[in-house]
Amino acid sequence: MTKTITLNDGNIIPAVGFGVFQIPADGSTYEAVSQALKAGYRHIDTAAAYFNEAEVGKAVRDSGIAREEIFVTSKLWLQDYGYDNAKKGIQSSLEKLGLDYIDLYLLHQPYGDVVGAWQALEEAKEAGLLKSIGVSNMTPKLYQAFVSQFKSKPAVNQVECNPYFQQKELRQVMSADGVKIECWAPLGQGNSDLLSEPVIVQLAEKYGKNPGQIILAFEVAEGFITLPKSVTPSRIVSNLDIFDIAFTPEELDQLRALDKGIGNHNPEAPGIGEHLLANYKIHD
Repeated sequence: MTKTITLNDGNIIPAVGFGVFQIPADGSTYEAVSQALKAGYRHIDTAAAYFNEAEVGKAVRDSGIAREEIFVTSKLWLQDYGYDNAKKGIQSSLEKLGLDYIDLYLLHQPYGDVVGAWQALEEAKEAGLLKSIGVSNMTPKLYQAFVSQFKSKPAVNQVECNPYFQQKELRQVMSADGVKIECWAPLGQGNSDLLSEPVIVQLAEKYGKNPGQIILAFEVAEGFITLPKSVTPSRIVSNLDIFDIAFTPEELDQLRALDKGIGNHNPEAPGIGEHLLANYKIHD
């Protein structure tokens, strides 16, 4: 059993997805996604820039699970921004995944010709190639700058988010548009300070869970979509085993109090868009 969330376009997304960032395309991604699907995940999150779309698509196709029961996300890389390039990038993702449509497609980074790329996503959505479309790594300032120029609102904004960085300002900014937050680094990228926070350890003992499960359950309780990643079979299973945790209002307040209001990644840092474009090439 997995909780679902209804997006602002009416589509339904599983609240916990399986992330494949940095899992190599040497059979490891295929194996990890296959295990995740067997464990009950129905939401897989990849990207053109992860270089493993093909293995994700093969695992989905080979799973024996009906296509409409699996929610697949991918993302357009900066190299393919601008209207014409984005149309080709979407087609490339569809071909690599070997799927007729993608459930959610995101603009991976908020730099360059974002508006032109978004227009291509909107058209692909109208054509049925993409079911939902969204953005990623947009701070409140970047969100307001770009989304005000869009014809339609994104369904999600995938950003760094965990108990140390709960994105309170961003949530307020996006609430009027009904845009959901998806958490990357939902466990703080394995931050040992976070995993050993006394309140998290105490709640893990109370509920018979591990600290990571408490963190993921908190994110789901706050209305986030969360994307834990693991290649360890036992961890793949345990990260989904969180839906029997029911925090009290006091416990939620204790967890909310862990927020430091700042993350490890600053999308507004000078020159970051140029750096990403120069250093991460997904094709010639």
